[in-house]
This record gives sequence, C-alpha cells and structure tokens, in this order.
Amino acid sequence: MTAPPARRPIRELPDELVSQIAAGEVVERPASVVRELVDNALDAGARAIVVRLAAGGVRSIVVEDDGCGIPMEELPLALKRHATSKIGSLGELESVRTMGFRGEALAAIASVSEMAITSRSADAAHGWRVDARSGELQPAARAQGTTVEVHELFFSTPARRKFLKSEATELAHALNAVRRHALARPDVGFAVWHEGRAVAQWRAAGAEQRLGDVLGRDFITASRPLEAAAGPLQLWGRAGQPEAARSRTDLQYLFVNGRYVRDRLVSHAVRAAYEDQLHGSKQPAYALFLQIEPELVDVNVHPTKIEVRFRDGRAVHQAVQRALVDTLAGTRAAAVPEPSPEPAAAGPDIADTPAAAVAPPTAPPRPSWQPPLPLVARDVAPPSPAPAAWRDPGPRTTPVGSGGLQAWAALRPPAAAETVTTERPAPAPSLPEAAPAAHPLGEAIGQVGGVYVLARNAHGLVVVDMHAAHERIVYERLKQAASSAAALPAQPLLLPVSFAATAAEVATAEAERDSLLALGLDVAPLSASTLVVRSRPAALPDADVAELARSVLAEFEQTGASRAVERSRDELLATMACHGAVRANRRLTLPEMDALLRQMEATERADTCNHGRPTWRQLTMKELDALFLRGR
Repeated sequence: MTAPPARRPIRELPDELVSQIAAGEVVERPASVVRELVDNALDAGARAIVVRLAAGGVRSIVVEDDGCGIPMEELPLALKRHATSKIGSLGELESVRTMGFRGEALAAIASVSEMAITSRSADAAHGWRVDARSGELQPAARAQGTTVEVHELFFSTPARRKFLKSEATELAHALNAVRRHALARPDVGFAVWHEGRAVAQWRAAGAEQRLGDVLGRDFITASRPLEAAAGPLQLWGRAGQPEAARSRTDLQYLFVNGRYVRDRLVSHAVRAAYEDQLHGSKQPAYALFLQIEPELVDVNVHPTKIEVRFRDGRAVHQAVQRALVDTLAGTRAAAVPEPSPEPAAAGPDIADTPAAAVAPPTAPPRPSWQPPLPLVARDVAPPSPAPAAWRDPGPRTTPVGSGGLQAWAALRPPAAAETVTTERPAPAPSLPEAAPAAHPLGEAIGQVGGVYVLARNAHGLVVVDMHAAHERIVYERLKQAASSAAALPAQPLLLPVSFAATAAEVATAEAERDSLLALGLDVAPLSASTLVVRSRPAALPDADVAELARSVLAEFEQTGASRAVERSRDELLATMACHGAVRANRRLTLPEMDALLRQMEATERADTCNHGRPTWRQLTMKELDALFLRGR
C-alpha cells in the first residue's frame, strides 16, 4: 500500500514560473507564436506583414508590420503579463472587437524564448528596441511599425522542445497559421520567408481573388458563392460542390468576426446541409465567414482562442444550415452556360469551355464582395432584438415543369418486340422539339447498356445515370411532400416506452419539450433517471423509439437543434425513392429520356443521387477531341 504524500505548504508561485505555465497554454509550437504576433500586427492596423522563420520557427521567428507602432514609454509595459491596450473593462471583454485581448501573449512568449521588440510610432523621431530578458531600452532605426524577434523557442523549457516535430512539419503549421489570417484579411498583404527564401506571398486583393490565391483556383471552380443574412448574423464565402468533396477535412475554414475557429455547432450545421449529397465518409470543402455582433459571441472560452460560444447557438445553427441548403439546392444541370465562341482557325463546332468551368446555378459572383472592416476600427450598433428573423423560414420548394412530370409519369416498359432507336420520332404534344442549346442538358440521342442516357447539348456529350437521376427526382418530391406540414404528424403509442436516462437527458427533455412535440416525439420524465416516450413520428412506424429519442436528445444537448427525426425520415424516403425509381436495363423511348432530362434541370440537388453519387457528366467537344487526338 502506497503511503500518502507528505503535505506541502501552500505558497505563491514565482512570476517566472507563472509565466511559463501561462506559456504552456498559449504557446504550443512555433505556429502559436506566429498566430499571436500576426494577431497583434492586425490589431495595430498593419497593411503589410512579413514573417521570417528559421528551422521551422524553432530557432527564429521574426514578424514585421507597418502598423501604428508602440510608443517608447509603453514598450516595457507591453512585456508585462495582462498588460494590453485592447480592453479596459468587463463590458469591453464581453464585446471583443480585436484579435487579441488578454495581454498575456508577449509575456508568455518571452518566458520561453529570447525576445526583443523594435517599434516606432507615427510621432517618434526614431524607433526603440527593448530586450525582453534584461529590459534594456535603446534607440533603433526603423520605419513606423513593429518588429518582434523570437529566438530559440523553448530554450528555457527543454522538455517542451522535445515534443516539437520535424522542421518541415513545424514550418507547415506556421505557414497554415498565416494562411488563415490571409483568408480573413484580403486587404492586408502577407509574405512568409524561411531560411532566407520566400515560401508564400499574398498581395492585398479582393476577397474572391484572395480565396483563389490561398486555396487555389480549383477550389473556386468547384465551389459556389454563398451570401446570406439573418437578423444580426451575416454569412458569406464559398461552399464546395458535393462532387468535389474530399477524404479529409483539410479544406474547411470557418471564421467568426475575422477569427479562425473550430466550432462543433457550425460543423454540425454544415454536415447537416450536405447530408444526402455526400458519398460515404467524404468531407465537404468550404470557406465560410460569419459576422455577428460581438456581444452575441464569447471568444474567451479557450486559451488559444480557437473556440467560441454563441449566445443563441440554435439560431446560428439554423441560419448556417439554411444558407448552405439554399446554396446547394441548385443544380449545374439548370445552368450549363453557352460555350465560348472559337476563332475560325480553331475548327468548326469545337467548344473551348472545360467541364470544370461550368458555373453553378446560384447568385452571380460578387466582384464587389469585401470583408468587414477591421474589428478594431468598427463602430458596431447594438444588436437588434428580433429573434423571429433568425427562425428557420421552412422548407425550400422549387416548381417543377408539369410537362416533364406528365411525360415521365407515363413511363412504361417497352413491348417485347420494341427496340430503342436513335432516330427521333415525332414529338409528343406535351414535349415540344427543342434545339440542343434550348435546354442545358440538351436532347436525348440514345441509351447505353440499359443504364446510361446519352444526350447532346451545346458543349458536346452528356452522360446520365438514369436510375441515380430518377432516384433524386423522386426523393426530392417525397421530401417536399413530407415537409409541407409545420409539425410532423405523431402516432400515439399503445404501450409507452420507458428507458433509463442520464440527468442531462432528463433536463434536455424538459427544456426542449415543445421542440420534441413538433418532431412527433412526446418524451417526458417518469422519474429523476427515467424518460417515457408516449408518441413517435407517424412516418417512422418501425423506428426504435428509445434509440430515436436518445439520438434526438443528444443532438439537442450538443447543438441546440436536432435532425435525428428528419434524418430517419429521409432515410425511409430515400429507400422508397430507390425502389420507386426506374431500374437499370429498362429501355426508354427518346421522349421518356427527354422527360428525365427536363426534370433533372428543374429538380434541386440533381447533380447527385441520394447517396452522393454523381448523376450526370459532361464531355465537352474539347475533351472528345483529346480522346481521338484531333488537332495534334
């Protein structure tokens, strides 16, 4: 048996040890130092920031800016713990408008490195340099702005240094930290140097240009612009198209009031918006910028300021999810652009627009889109107390052409002797003949293997997976019908189902009773540790009501909202749509194929089936020419 440890007296820790403990929370690796110093540069109004690194930032980090600078008499004070110019009262702490606000970053960094600051304010005749360890202050040559030098990171805490990764890995983390700042502030120029060599540079530009410069033009091509407003919340950015989803989450960026954060609530809303458009475990790509009144978000919940807490999390969740749902609802099939005209010398009828350049059917690009003004310089009006503007406006509906529906509803299996021909019959009265350019997906010309419909349009050849496409059409119609009611119909249980519950589940069931009833679930406490379910959604007759209730309560507890019932309902509708869609090896006539194309153009999310697989592909004339080596 181990003897209890001897009692040690309570004593006050020395200042140096206190600073090193604080540094353990703030400074994880060189990238943490880069992030904090760039935050300070942006708060100082810098328009150009240069980061110079050596050995991935372990041996040296130098951050230079052209901001307002620090007066000579304030330089020694800047190195003290909890000394800052950014807040001065509890009210300012509850409405932070700057990137930094705690006043501990410089002191924490100085406690685990050799640090010096050189700065010159606008009214100073020259700059001043202060050594963080000795406190010595001496004149220095410098233009207006500040230079922070950090050398030999963790030299005083060698155990921490052992946990750092390779030089290349640390450089990658530091570069990613600057990349996030560059995305949030396109009006500021950034440059990163490593061992005297430039590794990244982003000049001040418009927001759309900066997104392309940082994330690549492929991201711009494979994403859709997004812009929405709900009460005191504004959201803009770009959402990746479902077919451009990735296996990793490395292309997911969320900014709240210009600050890069990782937020489970917003991530849940994003995933819910993409739910039935992603295949398998694919991850969507996005860059979202959320602007909200500072009083409605708490940024002081994590030592590294990487997390935030919203005052009304449910409203934010609904606003983000609705904005993304509306953005993703459009289909490329409804907006295939006309091909650019070719010079005569390029040959006849050869389109020069690559398939990846097809524009999504959403709002036009925003050349005038600019980021919000720097938070340090904004005068933000008090938030409007209008919670009704934040509420979910309800299901989005898109009218579908009746001619297409009637023609497709008339699908029938061909007679035994019937064959499919590519020679067009006389058009049906409800489906007038159209030139290939009259419809984005063109006109059907045949069927291959009993699976694919071929069509020709102004760009070249369109290949459609007829089962996947019709499955999406049927699924969207079923969802539209199921979502028409304000609340889901409930079916009382003949025998109520009780189950053991945690204290958190019981509390959530009581707090969210009205929301649960709107989902068709009557869940109530039976005791301090038991819940009882008295009704279930009528659309889910075979659901395990106890597991369904647990899932709904868990989502309410974590995010303030739940799609568990809707998700279960959609899974049922997806199964119905799969069984109700036209099957493979079903021979279709040309009018039936055309009816399918017209419905695809009028159906939301028609680019993918319910399981996230693509429903159609465009082969341009340029791509067809390349297959046959034409023009070489």
